Amino acid sequence: MEHVIVTDPPRADLEQVTHLAGYGVATVHEALGRSGLLGPDLRPIQDGTRVGGTAVTALCWPGDNLMIHAAVEQCREGDLLVVTTTSPCRDGLFGELFATALRRRGVRGLVTTTGVRDVADLRALGFPVWSAAVSAQGTVKATAGAVNVPVVVGGQLVRPGDAILADDDGVLRVRREEVQSGLDASQARLEKEAAAREAFAGGQLGLDRYGLREKLDQLGVRYLSAEEYEKEQA
Repeated sequence: MEHVIVTDPPRADLEQVTHLAGYGVATVHEALGRSGLLGPDLRPIQDGTRVGGTAVTALCWPGDNLMIHAAVEQCREGDLLVVTTTSPCRDGLFGELFATALRRRGVRGLVTTTGVRDVADLRALGFPVWSAAVSAQGTVKATAGAVNVPVVVGGQLVRPGDAILADDDGVLRVRREEVQSGLDASQARLEKEAAAREAFAGGQLGLDRYGLREKLDQLGVRYLSAEEYEKEQA
């Protein structure tokens, strides 16, 4: 691993990223062909928070948060810090003091494959966090890593400046070149869902709206009365 801190990488348009986040992770994920979801392990420490920002990445050694300190300097208004380690680590690399510094710089939240601590303080501060664990285990500041280099989180490549969306449903990466197409696709999906919602409220079934009765028939699914079913099981 090259030990490097990359300064001022290209970023997705922040206004567009903010707009995209408003659609929610699930809608954008579906609209973009179910791509970019950062795995199932990242969960929010708070409820009801939806954010979007541009990624600043920090690659740390396990149990060592030196590069988070270095990453704070590279953060600016509208960023979202993404932290991972060279091998799995659930130690509490991030806490309330980091959040205080990042909030001062206008950072919108943290996504980390590690653990976090000071959870009650983070909630009280209103600093959104999505993490793989909560742990009081402390760390050292001893080993060089990298800042603003591409990292892999949940099987997805995250580059500095990519859009990161996060809410109660999870965390999503949208490549910075795809934010505008994500906006268009998400709006189209939202309109499609609105039409379906109206139809369901009026009593239509998904089986009929989506042509699923034919699918069930093709798959050999039969309708049996309870009496017929009992006879077949006898």
